[in-house]
Formats: sequence, C-alpha cells, structure tokens
Amino acid sequence: MEEAENTKPKHLAIFEGTQIRRHWDDQSEKWYFSVVDVVGVLSGSVDPRNYWKVLKNRLNAEGSEVVTKCNQLKMLSSDGKYYLTDTADTEVMLRLVQSIPSPNAEPFKLWLARVGYERLEETADPELAINRALKTYIAKGYSPAWIMQRLKSIEIRKELTNEWDKAGVKEGREYAILTDEITKAWTGMTTREYKNLKDLKKENLRDNMTNLELVLNMLAETATTEISKKEEPVGLDESAKIAKEGGTIAGDARKQIEKKIGKPVITGENWRTRKNKLIK
Repeated sequence: MEEAENTKPKHLAIFEGTQIRRHWDDQSEKWYFSVVDVVGVLSGSVDPRNYWKVLKNRLNAEGSEVVTKCNQLKMLSSDGKYYLTDTADTEVMLRLVQSIPSPNAEPFKLWLARVGYERLEETADPELAINRALKTYIAKGYSPAWIMQRLKSIEIRKELTNEWDKAGVKEGREYAILTDEITKAWTGMTTREYKNLKDLKKENLRDNMTNLELVLNMLAETATTEISKKEEPVGLDESAKIAKEGGTIAGDARKQIEKKIGKPVITGENWRTRKNKLIK
C-alpha cells in the first residue's frame, strides 16, 4: 500500500487508485487498515462487507486464528459518521490476502512467496541480507558514506543486543525500554519523541539520522556495550542503569559539539527531506 499523498488525510492510504481507511497506533507503532476496504479492492466484490463476512466464517471453520487477530476500531464512513470497523495490521492483512482467490490478490501472493524464499536464503547465508540492505539504501538515494556508517551501526547494535541477551534481557518490550534509556540519555528525548521530531511513524529512526546523529548513536550503543561487558549486569534493571551511563557519554559529546558549532546536532531532518535537498 502506498502512503497517502501530502494532500490526502493521514487516515487514508491509496491502493490502485482506491482509498483505504487506516489508523496509526502510537503505542504499538503499527498501521491498522480497514479489512473491508482492502478486501473490496482485492476481491473486486460489489459487496465487500458480505464478502468479508463469508470469508470470516470460512476462516473460522478452518480453525484459522487470523480473524481473532483483527481489531475493531471506529473509522469514518461515507455518511460522515464513525462506526466500529474490523481492522488488521500489516502482518495480519498479508495473511488475509492469501485467503482471497482473486487475480487482484495474485501479485501479493507471488510477492509473499518471493519474500519467504529470500528470507530462507538469507538464513543460510547472512551475507545476502547485507547485500540486500545495501541495494535498498542505494535505491533510496543514500550517500555511500552514510550507507557504510549505517551498516556499521547494525553491527554495533547486534553486539549490544548480544550483551543484553547475556544479561537475561528479553527481546521486544525490554529491548525497547533499554533503547529508550540510551536515547533519552544522549538526545534528551524518548525514542518516540525523537521519531515525532523527524515526522516518522513506522520508519526506522536510524535510517533517518544525519551522519552526526548516527555517529553519536553508535557511540552511545558502543559505550553501553563496553560498560556492560565490564559490569556484567543481570536483568533489566541493572542493564537499564548501564544503558543510561552509555547514553550519557554520547550526550556529553553532543553538548560539546553543539557548543563548538553553535547549533543543535539533533534535527527534524529525515531521509526524504535530505533527498529533496539533493534533488534541488
């Protein structure tokens, strides 16, 4: 699905020229799309609500858990009023696509098969994933110097999460808590506030950092990793203390740089605005 154009409301996405209602959830950082809207586009049905009703019954009869993963959210209807509507995040929506026997859905099914194959290949040979990331950044217009730094940041991040694993920190929510501690310590903002500054939602924050921001973030994570290796923390609380210490080292560096250059290091610039500057 394409992002809505700047002239379109934030609650709409455009697919094949048709508006798809959507809702952004700040807490889960996920887009939720109207199932009826997507089903209508892919099935070509003149009555997408009934099509979805029949599909739901079939999936339930098959024992699929997909329907239970759909949430009801109030969305704007054509009559200007808000009604509870079945919605699904991207992962669930892609699963639903596979259950729609329609020529319109076939390109998505082929794409999903291709992605699945590529992931299996990358599991056997991780270098393929690195090469894919490199090609993606080049295609988006990132500079070679920035790309090298970004790939290095991935290595640094992996070393940090390995330390967290040793400390018994759980991937997911606890990783996010520690990342937030590091971010707050070096930027003065939470990760969500930092993303809001750059007008980001689902996009990766590091992919939208300037060279200097990326370097300081790497310093924060490297410092945290080295302190963790020395202190050998156990659990989330001890790791959080170290995350703050590591982030503070980069935060002090940021303040010194800002004092010298006379302007903030952290900006609202993202990769799209940088790309537009280059085009101009």
